[in-house]
Amino acid sequence: MGDTKKKQEPLFNSTMSLGDHLEELRMRLLRALVGLAAGAVICLIFAPTIIAFIKTPYDNAMTAVLGEEVPLQIITVAGGFVSYIKIALIAGLIISSPWVFYQIWMFIAAGLYPNEKRYVHLAAPFSAGLFVIGALFFMLVVAPLTLKFLVKFNERLLHVKSQFTFQHYISFVSHLMLVFGIAFQTPIAIFFLNRTGLVSIEALRRSRKFVLLAIFVVAAMATPPDVISQITLAFPLYLLFELGILLSYFTSRKKNRGQKTEDRKQRTESDI
Repeated sequence: MGDTKKKQEPLFNSTMSLGDHLEELRMRLLRALVGLAAGAVICLIFAPTIIAFIKTPYDNAMTAVLGEEVPLQIITVAGGFVSYIKIALIAGLIISSPWVFYQIWMFIAAGLYPNEKRYVHLAAPFSAGLFVIGALFFMLVVAPLTLKFLVKFNERLLHVKSQFTFQHYISFVSHLMLVFGIAFQTPIAIFFLNRTGLVSIEALRRSRKFVLLAIFVVAAMATPPDVISQITLAFPLYLLFELGILLSYFTSRKKNRGQKTEDRKQRTESDI
């Protein structure tokens, strides 16, 4: 009877007080920061190579539109140093993202039911992968399109030559890399909300038109005021929303199929 009671209480021996949750948060944050620091140190060593990679969209845009290389400028005393550190931190976050997201999801798992915790082990690596894909998607696809659009706009409509500073360019790139990396977490968030019973698949389907409007509002707020950046963020965001629905749907079908098989097995055993 004691075993039956434990099964009926999924939080048996797993409840945590507020102090325990705060201690868990402190421990996970500390571990995540240690991983981030290690990644940043590694990226400091390889910073020249990383900077060359980050500058590639800018150099290609300038050559394609203006037909010449226009070097980035540093107009403040510490601008180069600050940007160098910022690059190391952002790149360090990207390469340490598997460890960082693992710590985040382990903290979330501490407050879940045992049957819900199994999804965390799937969500952690998937989250890290989507974060890296989102950051690379911006650098390889969105940044070249956005920079060419902005340089052409300045050259042909405003009749001014684009001369960007190194500090502003790094801030622009690093900000949007983080935005795209976080935005690509959409399917994970949807899948997790559905699996924990907070949102049904039917409710997600009914909310499509509202989600589409919200996505364009978020894209407009999170990106510079140009159409290219907004569309290139909004379009994959909506596709990721649909991906989250598909993941939830297929998982629900698998769960229902397993439940039906179990029910048939129990009925057969009872008949015998």
